[in-house]
Amino acid sequence: MTRLWGGRFEGAPAPEMLAFTRSAGFDGRLAREDCAVLAVHARGLAAAGLLDEDQARQVAITLEGIAADLGSGRLAAAPDDEDVHSVVERALLERLPDVAPRVRAGLSRNDRVATALRLWLLREGRDVVGLLADLIEVLAQRAAESREVVLPGYTHLQRAQPVRLAHHLLAHAFALERDARRLLDAVGRADASPLGAGALAGSTLGLDPTAAAAALGLCSSMENSLDAVAARDFVAEFLAAAAILGVHCSRLGEELVLWTSEEFGFAALSDAWATGSSLMPQKKNPDVAELARAKAGRLIGHLAGFLATLKGLPLAYNRDLQEDKEPLFDAVDTLRLMLPALAGALRTLEFRSEAMAAAAERGALLATDLAEYLVRKGVPFRDAHEIVGRAVQRALAQGRALSDLSLEDLRSFSEAFQPDVRSTLSARASADQRPAPGPSSASVEGQLARLGRAVAELRAVVS
Repeated sequence: MTRLWGGRFEGAPAPEMLAFTRSAGFDGRLAREDCAVLAVHARGLAAAGLLDEDQARQVAITLEGIAADLGSGRLAAAPDDEDVHSVVERALLERLPDVAPRVRAGLSRNDRVATALRLWLLREGRDVVGLLADLIEVLAQRAAESREVVLPGYTHLQRAQPVRLAHHLLAHAFALERDARRLLDAVGRADASPLGAGALAGSTLGLDPTAAAAALGLCSSMENSLDAVAARDFVAEFLAAAAILGVHCSRLGEELVLWTSEEFGFAALSDAWATGSSLMPQKKNPDVAELARAKAGRLIGHLAGFLATLKGLPLAYNRDLQEDKEPLFDAVDTLRLMLPALAGALRTLEFRSEAMAAAAERGALLATDLAEYLVRKGVPFRDAHEIVGRAVQRALAQGRALSDLSLEDLRSFSEAFQPDVRSTLSARASADQRPAPGPSSASVEGQLARLGRAVAELRAVVS
């Protein structure tokens, strides 16, 4: 067994204790980053005169091989390896027995794992943002294809006012664009190196934390050694951004479920992005959308659980912080699966524009337009609201749409109605009379342009 501790212990650790504290089953994902941290530390030891340059070079080359072997599966954790650091240490001792015992001088698992986790999140977090940018682009593309499609907009899940389909899709896209910026902001908070903090108080060996940060490609070294090893707010912040993104994906998924139902009939899923029933031959189920709703709860749970872990910890490092990895890893894995699945379902979704348009023209969706028409004719809004409410009541009682009422019908409620009122009584006219930030054609074009620039900025950052 290769342990990074044990000299002061006379007895062997209990198997049950090792089983409970072992993290090699999940923190092996940090192997690449752990090897990079150890290689940079070896170069720091050489700069401090504690290794010679050739030894540091041998260590770096050997660690590259270890990382490659761990990545390919040629090297794996043994049953008694405590964590990824133990795996790397064992392999380094086997391959470089004369130099390896010197390499851990001035280095603790505390600053080592904190640095490796930051490097991992910088890489993986940016990849997640790239996948999110793909989903945003799909929404923008479908919006551009649907510029002239009109459908009901909803409040309280009741038909409210006509909007363009493009406007509706772009609402989701802008929410996701904010999510992308939140994720990048959280990832950026990880861009600082704890290396050199040691267990909690730094080192007497003349190591240079600033040089180590630069060698790792991080923007700075952390200012306070206690904070360096104890801080996990960057993990919590990423989990918070992931949870909000999950909520937005859940909302998008809910609308896919509704729109593809027979009751709405606004859209149909591609066969490639739907599932069937094991019993009912006629079923075509929106499982991607439903799972997107469910995964939001999973992401919210990771955030809540991890904040509960952090809330009572004294400075500096505590073993509780081992619990930072599984929720973070799972959040990234969840987003890596969910975002492309939603993008695929949306990219191939068939919009039924005729059903949308018919729904937008039916009922009383133009009531607000009539009230605002009266306001433009000088009628106080309070009175206009009452007048149109009575007109709606009559139309509903007669089983007609509000737009089916004749000029004579409308004038029976108010003499302020004139022949030009007919120009307001269509769903498309309603949408076009509402400039930015509303659903007019000009507003949609402006939104598409702004979103295109935003996605280009995201691509530039993650590349």
